Amino acid sequence: MPQPTRFVNSLTKNTYAMILAGGRGSRLHQLTDWRAKPAVPFGGKFRIIDFALSNCVNSGIRRIGVATQYKAHSLMQHIRRGWSFLNGQFNEFIDVLPAQQRIEEMWYRGTADAVFQNLDILRETNPDYVLILAGDHVYKMDYGKLLAFHVDKKADMTVACIEVPIADASGFGVLSVDGESRVVGFNEKPAHPNPAIGKPDRALASMGIYVFNTRFLHDQLIRDTDDPNSSHDFGKDIIPYLVASNYRVFAQHFEDSCVQTDGGVPYWRDVGTVDSYWEANMELTKVTPDLNMYDQEWPIWTYQEQLPPAKFVFNDNERRGMAVDSLVSGGCIISGAQVRSSLLFSNVTVHSYSQVEDSVLLPNVKVARNVTLKRVVVDKNCVIPEGLVAGLNREQDAQRFFVSDKGITLITPDMLGQGIHNVR
Repeated sequence: MPQPTRFVNSLTKNTYAMILAGGRGSRLHQLTDWRAKPAVPFGGKFRIIDFALSNCVNSGIRRIGVATQYKAHSLMQHIRRGWSFLNGQFNEFIDVLPAQQRIEEMWYRGTADAVFQNLDILRETNPDYVLILAGDHVYKMDYGKLLAFHVDKKADMTVACIEVPIADASGFGVLSVDGESRVVGFNEKPAHPNPAIGKPDRALASMGIYVFNTRFLHDQLIRDTDDPNSSHDFGKDIIPYLVASNYRVFAQHFEDSCVQTDGGVPYWRDVGTVDSYWEANMELTKVTPDLNMYDQEWPIWTYQEQLPPAKFVFNDNERRGMAVDSLVSGGCIISGAQVRSSLLFSNVTVHSYSQVEDSVLLPNVKVARNVTLKRVVVDKNCVIPEGLVAGLNREQDAQRFFVSDKGITLITPDMLGQGIHNVR
């Protein structure tokens, strides 16, 4: 049932969001050797975590904690630079919460333990509701609608969910629900997922987005911490226990709270592999991509560098600086080179007679002359030497670079013998 805007604003104002951003994201291979997955650049100028943070701010949730653990320096630096606009005088803030061993001398042992180890901060903030978010997905969502659903159902816990092909569902927590959207079964990464009601080829998957009544969350985290057999994870332990104990756990479909101003298909991406990361960035080069980054009503906020406009120089037949079907960010210089169906982050330079196609070049990449790149991801600060060819011969690429299952070549400074070069 739709709720008045004033009611939704009251809910978001009395909610604390905890973003779990401590994971490495090992399936991204060398892209996360020196940064946590939520800090990986995405979409030309953003970091992955910007989407969860922007959803919070746009929804009216201005009290946010970001739990970090794995190689968090660049993530913390990005939040400090780009998210300091919240006003503490109005009780708005983003707290960065590294694993400080506040309660016991141990690191975060699981998603639930990451929240448990910050219970004192939750008590001090004293919200009515706690919103738990993953910091490593790309999507736009109005959390106010999720909170309104939670209150309307008189739920103890609400899980945001999305339909996925049943062939892919083994990588998710899979829910079974009744006609009232109450969760009656939950299996974390099952070998044989249960299909959604009336859809034998689809399954209902958890998005890793949860709403709890604060007091209820406190009690459940303390109970779980005292359980010696628990792995202290929401998907593996908390949700199965709550469902089996007949607590009021409900599921809200993502389509009911997603932000999709052009009426398209609800957009949500887990960019957790090199292939999915490349594909999601490539989607943005389409004439009308599924993710609308030009939506002024639901902007994606980020750290905004002060950069000059992109520049395209030389117009000779054999040496024309141009880019088509591509996104080219500020500070880029395309000097007598051709860029096609590619995404260039800030401060990328591509020199004469080079060809870049179907590729993602992260910030500060320098491409020398006579280079050919096709279906590659080039990490931050790489200097591509003159004459290098990548993406045309899988066997040759695999000798010095990482090549994904679908043939995407990943190039990092270390692979080029250029050291780490601050790839964070």
